[in-house]
Amino acid sequence: MIQAIETMLTNFERGKLTRRQLALSLAALVAAAQTAPKEKVQRAVSINHVTVKVPDLHRTSNFYQEFFGMPLKQQSAKTHILGVGDSFFGVEQGDKPTPWVDHYDFGIAGFNADQVRAKLKKLNLTFDSGNSQESFKFVDPDGFHVQVNAPNYVGHVD
Repeated sequence: MIQAIETMLTNFERGKLTRRQLALSLAALVAAAQTAPKEKVQRAVSINHVTVKVPDLHRTSNFYQEFFGMPLKQQSAKTHILGVGDSFFGVEQGDKPTPWVDHYDFGIAGFNADQVRAKLKKLNLTFDSGNSQESFKFVDPDGFHVQVNAPNYVGHVD
C-alpha cells in the first residue's frame, strides 16, 4: 500500500493527477484495504493443559494430587490426567532420568484443524502427520511442542 501511495504522490507532484484525483484515489485505496478479506486469527482463549514427562509417574502424580488437590480424571499405565479447574495437568512416564515439559496446549475459539494446519503450512512449520480434527501438535519457530484444540478438550490416555 505504501508503494501505491508513493506512486500517487509522485504522479500528483508531476502534474499527472489533479488534487481531486489524488484524494479519490487515496480514498479508494483505503476503502479497498478495509474490505479486503483478512486471514482468520487462531485466537487462543485458554491454556488447556501442560504435560510433563517425569522419571516416576506415580510419585509425581501423587504429589500433585495430594499437595494441590488435583483429582485424577483419567489414567493409563503411562499417563495420568489431573484436573485443574476447567483445564488439566498431564503427567507422563518419561524415558530420561530428568523431568521436562513435553508440551503445552492452547484452547482455540472456533477450532478448525484444517484451517490451523493450512496456516501452519504457510509458515513452513511442521505438525503431526495425522488428520485428527479434534487435536494435534506442531513445533513452533523456537522448537517448542504446542498442541491445539477446542477449549473444551478433555484429553485422552493411551
